[in-house]
Amino acid sequence: MSDTAPEHSVLPDGGTVRPITRWGEHVMHRTQEPVTEFDADLRELAADMVATMYAADGVGLAACQIGVDRSIFVFDCPDDEGVRHQGVVCNPVLTLPEGRERKLDDDDEGCLSLPGAFVPCARPDFARVEGHDLDGNRVAYSGHGLLARCLQHETDHCQGTVFGDRLNKRARKKLFKQAEECEDSFPPDWPVVSVEQ
Repeated sequence: MSDTAPEHSVLPDGGTVRPITRWGEHVMHRTQEPVTEFDADLRELAADMVATMYAADGVGLAACQIGVDRSIFVFDCPDDEGVRHQGVVCNPVLTLPEGRERKLDDDDEGCLSLPGAFVPCARPDFARVEGHDLDGNRVAYSGHGLLARCLQHETDHCQGTVFGDRLNKRARKKLFKQAEECEDSFPPDWPVVSVEQ
């Protein structure tokens, strides 16, 4: 398997924008069911995820974020050099640097399932994820910067972890306060329907 998948993998299109599921819903906080069938239903799910991600101005989206219990995410995200990477990863497995190779990036992080709130979250500045594409072929993506953060964030979702779980109590409190302050801008069916800001 190649270390890098094509930087511009074609994402499925023609999907329907769905409401984004919020933190607190059970599906967001449990390990997702593995993908075992690489069929038309999976492709339709991925297309809906892509449409929803773009409608919400996100760089990644996991199936649980539209209420579906499947271990799959989509992404369209730049790396630290501004190179755009796109892909679909089913059953992701994350590899992070260890020892001297491990450098933390304490940049801001947010989540479409807790919209409008951002706080610093320390994560390794490089990540590699392996899994399968929509046809069941093996794929791998890796990178630094925002791409590394995205790959970690979305793989976390597939394992039932929201990034707030990685924060200390003070940062988590700040995060929820921010989300509460902009709650009116994100109605329950956002981004299907959005409120003008």
